[in-house]
Amino acid sequence: MGGNRLPTFLSERLPFYYGWIVLAGVCCAGFSRQGPAVATLSVFVEPMTGEFGWSRTAISGAVSLGGILAAFASPLIGPQLDRHGAKVILAAAVLVTGVAVTLLSTVQSLLAFYLLFCVARMNFAGPYDIGIYGAVNNWFVARRAQAASIATLAQMLGLVAMPLIAHAAILSGDWRNGWLAVGATVLVIGFVPNWLLMVRRPEDIGLDPDRPAGPAASGPAAPEPAFTRAAALRTPTFWLLSLFTFLVYPVQAGVSLHQAPYLIERGLDPTVAATVVSTFSAGSAVGSLVFGMGARRLGMRATLSLIALLMGAGTVVLLGVHGAPQAYAGGALYGLGIGGLVVALPVAWADCFGRRSYGAIRGVALSIQVTAQAIGPVLSGALRDWTGDYVLSLELFTALALSGAAVALLVRAPKP
Repeated sequence: MGGNRLPTFLSERLPFYYGWIVLAGVCCAGFSRQGPAVATLSVFVEPMTGEFGWSRTAISGAVSLGGILAAFASPLIGPQLDRHGAKVILAAAVLVTGVAVTLLSTVQSLLAFYLLFCVARMNFAGPYDIGIYGAVNNWFVARRAQAASIATLAQMLGLVAMPLIAHAAILSGDWRNGWLAVGATVLVIGFVPNWLLMVRRPEDIGLDPDRPAGPAASGPAAPEPAFTRAAALRTPTFWLLSLFTFLVYPVQAGVSLHQAPYLIERGLDPTVAATVVSTFSAGSAVGSLVFGMGARRLGMRATLSLIALLMGAGTVVLLGVHGAPQAYAGGALYGLGIGGLVVALPVAWADCFGRRSYGAIRGVALSIQVTAQAIGPVLSGALRDWTGDYVLSLELFTALALSGAAVALLVRAPKP
């Protein structure tokens, strides 16, 4: 109980469920997570490749390598969530990410960039995801989708803010100022709430999921599945969700990273390109709320299929961009899909397999997800360097999104 003294003290005196305090800490972590997001890095692609002469493939490779490292780390981190909770995972992720991003302001070589960005990206893809949605899924069952949508909204707000913070700092100095500003934002917002207030599960301080102590907690808790990792791996649901993940996440990462340089190459002003990135992020925020609040009414299969269709539609609009209005429309559509994806997929995993071994199951699934994310940016960069533009990569991503929409319709909840 030693590490839970402050949470226990607060939970006994608060007039509402302590899970909302946990959710607030998760939101701070989610906002800080966006320091090494591909949308943030997108703002740095032009100035850094311009100064150092790096290819788009080279700078994209750092995103991919960081994802590969997370793919190896996630199955190891997941069981630690089940045993110890999200506190140490999230606090360490914020601290290491903030320091690494700040030090990006000092790089003079591609090797130094890779060392620092890969560490930050590994945290983004692995520990942050497991910690944020692990905490949400441990503390909420009946209200899981709503809580996850709030946590995702905070991340999307960070995704709106971080590129703008970076762009403003770059305009006031250079790209090195941009990394300093992003790193400081990560550290200031993300660390303290999670270190002081995070608790593994409501049962650790005498509470039930979704409900405060006392009369409000009367009545039986809603039943939920309780799969082990081994049992989950034996279900078709696990592999269909994994296939859906593998199809749509190259689209998520590949388009996100290269959208700003693509729009600049299409003749748009860099400031317009930066605000399109933020429009995409704002669309993601709206998508996270819409799909978080409506996912269970719509149903898991229809929700995931619609999300993939929105991603594909946004990519199609971006393919035809010749001016700012189309760019904003494509970014908004694509963002709606991404916001829905980020909130709905972790909820789908938790609803299908329960809280008992969520970390262990999600750790395996996340290795598939981050591998798919790693493929997207480097594939897009390589196709651009090969063909001279981004058209072929956007056509490929459209096909992957539509394939994901078809696979989603095959997903069924597993039988206990």
